[in-house]
Amino acid sequence: MDIRKNTTVKEIVNYLRERNITYVKVGITDIDGIIRGKYMHVDKFIKSVKEGFGFCDVIFGWDSSDELYSFPNNKEKPFTGWHTGYPDQLANVVIGTGRNNYFEGNTPLFLAELKDGQVCPRGVLKRVLQRLESINLLARASLEYEFFLFKETSETIRKKKYKNLNNFTPGMFGYSILRSSVHAELYQEILSMCSSMDMDLEGLHTETGPGVIEAAISVDEALKAADKASLFKTFMKILAQRRNLLANFMAKWSDDYPGQSGHIHCSLVHPDGTSAFKGTDNKKTEKMIFFLGGLQKYMREFIVLLAPTINSYKRLCPGAWAPINMTWGLENRTTGFRVIEGTPNSQRIENRLGGADANPYLALAATIGAGLLGIENRINPTQETKGEAYSQKVSKSMKVPSSLKEAVKLFRDSNSARSLFGDEFVDHFSLSREWESTQYFNNSPFIKNPRKVSNWELERYFEII
Repeated sequence: MDIRKNTTVKEIVNYLRERNITYVKVGITDIDGIIRGKYMHVDKFIKSVKEGFGFCDVIFGWDSSDELYSFPNNKEKPFTGWHTGYPDQLANVVIGTGRNNYFEGNTPLFLAELKDGQVCPRGVLKRVLQRLESINLLARASLEYEFFLFKETSETIRKKKYKNLNNFTPGMFGYSILRSSVHAELYQEILSMCSSMDMDLEGLHTETGPGVIEAAISVDEALKAADKASLFKTFMKILAQRRNLLANFMAKWSDDYPGQSGHIHCSLVHPDGTSAFKGTDNKKTEKMIFFLGGLQKYMREFIVLLAPTINSYKRLCPGAWAPINMTWGLENRTTGFRVIEGTPNSQRIENRLGGADANPYLALAATIGAGLLGIENRINPTQETKGEAYSQKVSKSMKVPSSLKEAVKLFRDSNSARSLFGDEFVDHFSLSREWESTQYFNNSPFIKNPRKVSNWELERYFEII
């Protein structure tokens, strides 16, 4: 029996005992979107499934380099730190997230979340979805990622100081049947891994750039979609490194190539499964229109959840194949929001602002949350943008922030963000991003061109983010 079909505590226990499984791997996604976890003896795991377990909350008190947040002169304090003593927080194993770990035989993998989900990214998304459910709507989503592959290892990139790296393949071979066929063994292994771990891909192809691949994860309920995206980023890196390759999900690793996106496709359905975006007259419904209006109005305040690093804003600029404003258009890939009309099952909105470096739980929470506020407040969108959107004259409220520092301030000062995500999360996440910005400027004080990708960014984000 497939572990994925075990949806009760009893079924999980029986599955583990019948197969004489000794250890289970458990992971929690942190603020930066990194899955932190450990092996757990099966007896401890079974007890944890029933009662929960303690997990050191330092994973929400440090950055992607495991450096502890420190704000000695700041009255505000993060969720955890020296001031709390980094205690264990009660965590719950998420029943229904079990996977057969593709690389570890009979060692299953389960996701977990903090029971008090105030700062837990998965908990943040759950709260947004619960608010959506309160008006009898459900969200469906899929995420797609662009990533670079290199003929490098964790050791060689450091030895080379991230310079003169060997791309997996040369040339700008977008949608190349040649490249994917020559390297069919790798592509087939990616597809097999994703299928085996319940994160099937809708599509997989080469993108424009040396060694660039794009993977589109199949649509699912929003929370499951975020689970799949989090697992995909982690296990794609694992697969690559086991082949002496390295997968990079930075928003923009090089000044010479376009950035790497993490686009979010989203739609709403009624509890009976019928589309809330496509009307019986084949037109956009009122809910879809207001959802789009909400994206336009609130995404500037929430964008730090889709662009959470210093590096994110090197992508969100002209010439990087990324949007620079909150415009929308029908099948328009230059706007912030692309409206896709189709069947009731396929009609959706694509949020093109997100980068590959975003935490999928938070990126989805921002997207669905902004649309939800649009529905609640009956916000109409602007007129459709036809043609390229880069030269469009828009108000400041429609422009993408120019830096992480600016985006953090918008988020911290946003009453809408606080109403959706809670004061504790907004304050903690804002502090974590202020730390990120401060670390950059403290370690790269002589940067003359803020758009240039610095060595500090490469050292910090290249492998882990």
